[in-house]
Amino acid sequence: MSNDPTTPVPVPDSPFRPEPGDRDLAPQFVLPLVVRIERAAPPPRTDALETAARAVLVMLADERSAGDGEWARAMRDWQDARIRKVVRRARGAEWRRAEALPGITVTGGTAEVRVFPPVPLDGWPKDLARLQVSGTDLDDPEPPAGADPTAPVLWMNPDLEMSAGKAMAQAGHGAQLAWWELSDGERTAWRDAGFPLSVRTADPARWPGLTTGGLPLVRDAGFTEIAPGSCTVVADHPALRRRQPQM
Repeated sequence: MSNDPTTPVPVPDSPFRPEPGDRDLAPQFVLPLVVRIERAAPPPRTDALETAARAVLVMLADERSAGDGEWARAMRDWQDARIRKVVRRARGAEWRRAEALPGITVTGGTAEVRVFPPVPLDGWPKDLARLQVSGTDLDDPEPPAGADPTAPVLWMNPDLEMSAGKAMAQAGHGAQLAWWELSDGERTAWRDAGFPLSVRTADPARWPGLTTGGLPLVRDAGFTEIAPGSCTVVADHPALRRRQPQM
């Protein structure tokens, strides 16, 4: 097997595999996320990425997403197919209309992201469908502080250029893969702590080791911006890290 982190590695029935699989036969759904970007006060990029990742986790952990909850059927249908997430931007009246729709708003340092229950790929509510995907280019005014090694870290590929919207979706994918790998007790502890996490760009020298260390990783299906099979995120959760063989 190649150790090149840019080489596509087929994963049977993965929600992120570049090749068609069984998940493509199911009806396709998408998880909408809307980031608030006001002209005068856009959020820092890293804050937006972290808030989007937490928003995905909050949706997964919400009681309405499980059992007989009102969002449970849509969540099951979405997770049985490709795990698609699309980030759109809103400001002013657009944001107020988005907030009026069923969903959950998650706030970071200054970033606000609203996540909605999954919708059919071609069945977006009109107030979300009219929002723009482009225009989510955000910057960090200052380099982010170092990641807390005792908390989960979503490591981004240092060799890929992605818009903030694309990177927010990828961070959400990484958080979701970590959530799936955790035990019920570990999920509860993470939720009760408020889903602490960091999103950071990995050091290029460390990236190959991260992608081959057994931690959950996202390989993009290549629908937008980047080549199919590109590894975008490694989900480094302490509970998962402890399970890895010690060298």
